[in-house]
Amino acid sequence: MLKPTGSSVERWESLGTESIHDCRIFTVFRRQSRSPHTKSVHDIYVLEAPDWVNIIPLTADRHVVMVRQYRHGVDGVTLEVPAGMVDATDPDPLVAARREMIEETGYDSDVIEPLGFTHPNPAFQDNRCHTFLARDVVRRGMPRNDRMEHTEPVVVPLTHVPDLIRTGAITHALAVVAFHWLLLAESTSQ
Repeated sequence: MLKPTGSSVERWESLGTESIHDCRIFTVFRRQSRSPHTKSVHDIYVLEAPDWVNIIPLTADRHVVMVRQYRHGVDGVTLEVPAGMVDATDPDPLVAARREMIEETGYDSDVIEPLGFTHPNPAFQDNRCHTFLARDVVRRGMPRNDRMEHTEPVVVPLTHVPDLIRTGAITHALAVVAFHWLLLAESTSQ
């Protein structure tokens, strides 16, 4: 980890944590923490959530299989890559990413590689989002929509993605990050 020389930033001391509310997809905790600089004690609220995954399904001719779906937080339809939570039954994030891709698009691949992970919002969340690339995806079925989710696969040329981000057609921050991870991976492999 990069730590600037002479940095005065220190970890806060945790004095205790209590669960405030379980919201099914995350739990709210109140943590009492002491500032290393002022020694004052503060209530800090943290969302504990399972890790998340997202995956870029890329066809052999370099088209991305994205999904269009309704998102409650913004009360609107978004265009993004397949994504979801790592379930307790998933042995690892790669398995979760592949499951989400198959469920949300009907596409699959035998070649899936990790691109990296990010902390979605370390100010108040404790989880990570793992990003994967699925190469040479092919359609093997229909999306498996359930009572809480309805997705529509949308196949987009990879070359169009930067304009979709610039114009606001893709606004999901973690989808934007996924494409950044892909850019980094492709620039180092050339």
